Amino acid sequence: MEKYEYLGLVGEGSYGIVIRSRNKENGRIVAIKKFLEDDDDKMVKKIAMREIRLLKQLRHENLVNLLEVWNRRKRWYLVFEFVDHTLLDDLEQCPNGLEYDKVRRYLIQILRGIAFCHSHNIIHRDIKPENILVSRSGVVKLCDFGFARSLTAPGEMYTDYIATRWYRAPELLVGDTKYGKPVDVWAVGCLVMEMLTGEPLFPGDSEIDQLFHIIRCVGNLIPRHKELFHKNPLFTGLQLPDIKRIELLPTHYPHIPCLVFDLVKKCLQIDPEKRPSCAELLQHNYFTADGFSER
Repeated sequence: MEKYEYLGLVGEGSYGIVIRSRNKENGRIVAIKKFLEDDDDKMVKKIAMREIRLLKQLRHENLVNLLEVWNRRKRWYLVFEFVDHTLLDDLEQCPNGLEYDKVRRYLIQILRGIAFCHSHNIIHRDIKPENILVSRSGVVKLCDFGFARSLTAPGEMYTDYIATRWYRAPELLVGDTKYGKPVDVWAVGCLVMEMLTGEPLFPGDSEIDQLFHIIRCVGNLIPRHKELFHKNPLFTGLQLPDIKRIELLPTHYPHIPCLVFDLVKKCLQIDPEKRPSCAELLQHNYFTADGFSER
């Protein structure tokens, strides 16, 4: 840490803090993630090691760049390139949503970053505004890979408690432990709507409330997920809402173009098997109709 000059606190979370610093040797501004770790905190160590391992193998212009790693006095320090602000900062500055073209510029970069991860069989599992960095020149980078993980053999079971609730796919909410890349695609659908409206699409205050928000707009769960819901101890004594009439999103947001809703609808398929890949979404007319992706 001696070679870095402290410039201020950027943010703090459950597992550590992020500090804005300057490299005394070359003047470069960096972000140092300091994990609050000791020998007894196995979860923090697991998250730190996972992030280090994955970011060392992932290099892409739309992923945050890990510069240096060290461990001192039972704490891990990760040094990243410094990026000016987050998508959350943008949304706080524009409470009614971002401009259409800005959303499209951000989204194509978000999808490129996720598609690159998926091409390496890695899922992020925590796509949300706080984890999307934006530079002053408009370059977007995914960050915080503490909950990311590599996909292994088909049918492999993973932990179900990941992703911030508002962006969590229905299969995660009911406790499915056999999931994959579609969980990130679902989060992208939620993110698009939030960027355009300034409000979270499904702001549930509990898992059952989150499911209610989703089912009301997207439709009833598939049979496998209904079965998992009834087996999940978290929902003992609770019943799934049985929606007879879906409240279609376009009726609530008449100012949003149909082309956007087509992309969002694809992301928010209740059946994860029916969600397109990020690579397929990059070929959507939303990006290609007017030559935007080429520009």
